[in-house]
Amino acid sequence: MFGLGMTELLVILAIVLLIFGPKRLKNIGADLGNAIKGFRKAVTEEEEQPKAQAEERVIEGEASAKQAQPNDAQQDSKV
Repeated sequence: MFGLGMTELLVILAIVLLIFGPKRLKNIGADLGNAIKGFRKAVTEEEEQPKAQAEERVIEGEASAKQAQPNDAQQDSKV
């Protein structure tokens, strides 16, 4: 693991513990766990969506072909 041995990892852990303290270190670990859980949930939800729904997304400032056609037909009928 990046050439770090057990001794180096223990020294790093001790320094981090001295800097943040045990309470704050516990909160940081919990927040990191929640972030990872949320990321996994978002990834699985993205995979479950049908491809048709994913293709209907429109980037801001761009118009999709479905949106452009009705407007053109309405303009032609007004002329």
